[in-house]
Amino acid sequence: MEPIGTVLEVMVAGEGWTRRARWSVLALGFGVFAVGTDEFVLAGMLPLLGDTFDISIAAAGQVVTAFALVSAVLAPVLGTLTARWPRRRILLLALGVYLVGNAATAVAPTFPALLGAQMVAAAGAGMFVPAATVTAASLVPAERRGRAIAVVMTGFTAATALGAPIGTVLGGTLGWRATVWFLVGLAVLGIGSVLALIPQQITAPAPAGLGERLRPLRDPRALALMGTTLAGFTAVYIPYTYISAVFEPATGGDPDRLALLLFIFGLVGTVANFAGGALADRIGGRTVASGAIVLLVVTLLVMPLATGSFAAATVMLIAYAIPAWALTTPQQHRLIALDPASASVYVSLNAAILYLAISLSGMAGAAGIAWLGADRLAPAAAVIALLALGLSELAHRLTRRQAAPKVPPAVAPARDTPVAHMMDE
Repeated sequence: MEPIGTVLEVMVAGEGWTRRARWSVLALGFGVFAVGTDEFVLAGMLPLLGDTFDISIAAAGQVVTAFALVSAVLAPVLGTLTARWPRRRILLLALGVYLVGNAATAVAPTFPALLGAQMVAAAGAGMFVPAATVTAASLVPAERRGRAIAVVMTGFTAATALGAPIGTVLGGTLGWRATVWFLVGLAVLGIGSVLALIPQQITAPAPAGLGERLRPLRDPRALALMGTTLAGFTAVYIPYTYISAVFEPATGGDPDRLALLLFIFGLVGTVANFAGGALADRIGGRTVASGAIVLLVVTLLVMPLATGSFAAATVMLIAYAIPAWALTTPQQHRLIALDPASASVYVSLNAAILYLAISLSGMAGAAGIAWLGADRLAPAAAVIALLALGLSELAHRLTRRQAAPKVPPAVAPARDTPVAHMMDE
């Protein structure tokens, strides 16, 4: 199979792509950026939500849990219900639902109303991401599908690098409602991009049934890989979701300082995502993924020692971002390699698992703050990262076992022959 390559290679290598297809795929990536920004910007808004509605940061963090959980659960369900619809109609409906949910959030009078509105927005996000990956795969030649999907999913990285810090600065300057209106604006731009750049009729066969969408979970190799995604990104997002509390000694509660930390995290993460993809092409997805998890464990254990000053926190965020985002593309490599013809199914399901991980991080982080305190969240997350490392290695063993050629008993050498003794050596 041709290496999937990095997003940077995709953007500069036009071979096999029409100009319209390249712009269409980038438009889908922008759509993922729009819906992904909601998820990531919420982490920087928790103190503001707490002040407005007079609740704790841990309680405010449940908006992250609710958004991610709804996205994870509804993604395969809504994908099944709309499987026979034209792709562009699904994309527009998804962005429309996302827009309505955020508009309702911006005017929410109470925290329960805000939670309900964000669940509506999450339904749109959960519908958009799988449809975007399937559409991207259908717009390019078969040998470019993995790369097109990688471009689309990089919208999540861009949401962290740009969307989250911009939204946090807006929230700190104009209030959190201004941040939510910013999300509405992104949705409008996303709708415009889809209308302008996505063809009306796309031949994009999608799994018709829920069972077919969940088929990868019957493969022990895919199950172990998605378990790696679940545990690995739960560990990543526990300190990120509550970053305002974890790094409060360094920021002093200043939203501008928090936004700068978020920007550094996202910017370094974008570079790490590209580098992770390039390394996975050269040395294999398993080596990069497991290496990233090991580095993640180390940074999470050290993190409590680097929250006392802004300078130390900045260095810590750089070290934390590298393994956090270097893990993303190698996991896609490994999943697509299991069944390249079903790449969109595997990547879409992995995106739902990622949302589930974010949801679990919100719940686990709230419990961790209550039981251990914000300063011990990162070491607790390191334990979950160790579980991810074990699952990553299990997936590697299962993949090697299935790929190993089986020698028929009839041709196996007898144990008392010279050949047999040479094989034992």
